[in-house]
Amino acid sequence: MTPRLDAIGIVTADLPASLAFYRRLGLDIPAGAESAPHVEVTLPGGGRLMWDTEEIARSLDPGFVPPSGEDRLGLAFLCDSPAEVDTVYGELTGAGHRGHLKPWDAEWGQRYAVVLDPDGCAVSLFAPSDSGH
Repeated sequence: MTPRLDAIGIVTADLPASLAFYRRLGLDIPAGAESAPHVEVTLPGGGRLMWDTEEIARSLDPGFVPPSGEDRLGLAFLCDSPAEVDTVYGELTGAGHRGHLKPWDAEWGQRYAVVLDPDGCAVSLFAPSDSGH
């Protein structure tokens, strides 16, 4: 018997803002999910991404303290092209989300950028570079 990764969970201070952010990244989050204390979506490939409010986290773990400081987990979204990295970064920052690293051509052969979700988690946007490093 071998355990397998099935889901990634996000504890959020502002569920509606977090869901709106991830909808902008193309996740099919049901309308009206903002009113639920727990939300999950199935990702391509079968894994799940789940959101819980801080209140739910506290109900499960009375000692829960919202994380602070360095990111402990980051999510990365593959874009179809280097231009899409720039476009998505621009759309997210234009909608008021904080850019962390503006798009650049990374030495490892990708167009790369990082934007912060409403809870301050780093979300990478990337695509193979046109130069084909």
